[in-house]
Amino acid sequence: MSKAIVRTDKWGLQPSPDVRLHLLATVDEYRAYCKALSYVVMGHWPELIAAKSFCAAVEKLIHRTSQNPDLKYPYFEKRFYKFPSYLRRAAVEFVKGQVSSYLTRYRDWQAGIRKRRDAKPPAFNVDAGCYPALYKGQLVKFDDGFLVASIKVWNGSDWVWTEVPIASKRQRHLTGSIKSPYLVISEQHCHLAVPFKIIPPTWKSEVVCAVDVGINTLATASIVCPDGTVLARTFIHPASDIDRRDKQANIIRQKARKTKTLHRGFAKTPYRKARGINANIAQQISRQLVNFALEYGASTIVFEDLKGWRPKGGRKRSTLKQKFHGWLHRRLVTLTEQKFQEDGGRVVYVYARGTSSWAFDGSGKVRQSKAQYELATFANGKQYSCDLSASYNIAARYLASKLKLTHRKDGQVAKGKSSCATPRMPVTLSLLWDWEAAYGREAS
Repeated sequence: MSKAIVRTDKWGLQPSPDVRLHLLATVDEYRAYCKALSYVVMGHWPELIAAKSFCAAVEKLIHRTSQNPDLKYPYFEKRFYKFPSYLRRAAVEFVKGQVSSYLTRYRDWQAGIRKRRDAKPPAFNVDAGCYPALYKGQLVKFDDGFLVASIKVWNGSDWVWTEVPIASKRQRHLTGSIKSPYLVISEQHCHLAVPFKIIPPTWKSEVVCAVDVGINTLATASIVCPDGTVLARTFIHPASDIDRRDKQANIIRQKARKTKTLHRGFAKTPYRKARGINANIAQQISRQLVNFALEYGASTIVFEDLKGWRPKGGRKRSTLKQKFHGWLHRRLVTLTEQKFQEDGGRVVYVYARGTSSWAFDGSGKVRQSKAQYELATFANGKQYSCDLSASYNIAARYLASKLKLTHRKDGQVAKGKSSCATPRMPVTLSLLWDWEAAYGREAS
């Protein structure tokens, strides 16, 4: 059985004006409780962390029972009338994390682990912008169709149940196991952050989907078999969305030309719009890549390992530099991995150097057109898409490693123990063809 994973959906709520005020009052009451509790936990941290049960030790200080009639802090029962027990325990766990984080950062500062020598000590923020965790069945209930949520709220004088219509949701509730959600509300937004426990299906396939993420074409994907057969390929490039993002980048450039000193918050609105467009592009393209892999039965998606890589191309303040600045590689890869994991697939990474500069047919290095950068000319005169050739080589590097045709992490074929003056030939799709021609039938 696959390992369970947790994913969180955003369920929009449509409260009436009166209910919205009660929801806001609930969040304010919870935050006030956490603030007061922070001082208690900070003052008794050594004894609390050494207790057998942290939550029970805190409740002994603030919560009156028949077995615990004498409280050290009676303020809580006077100030917070009939505060729900499950909400109290959620607050204890939240404050425990806050205090633990602060003390860890403070110890690091005392030990000299600082970004700057004159860095000030960290401050403990008691006014944390937290939201209440609604324990299922105790603080929140759902109807059979998940159309209405019944939430326990503070109306200013008592804790009462109120019904709130659910305006929007996704489909994870049909397959996943629902956990306790968080109530997230502000003056503009109101929703439940609902976590789900998902058990992905278990399945494996020898077919892989290799993806080359680029600048001129956002994603070029190909489906490759272990024998080097290419089953399908696709080019994904949302030109209209990219034009919208580039329009915001052009607005930023025009503003920068008219401004001598770029102050904090410069071009805030265009930057926000560009980030939003980028986030939407990454969500849409990652879904298309996962669907493409599932359509052809590929259980593995292969990317180049570009984590931490910073492009050097483009002059300072040039349009190419700005394109690299808005490049979606890491966000696209992360979202693809998260989505594909739910379907039982996995994402792997291969060494990146040479995938684009070497021809997939083994003819040698390619020459890229200066006028049309995505067009490559092979050593034998053949013209081909540089991104598509790179995706073939990405798939070949993973499959060659899986078939144990190479043990080198740099993507080169190890031909011997002796060193040579010229670099060895990197793994390309032609290696799988040669292996299939020589050993494929014998292996099968």
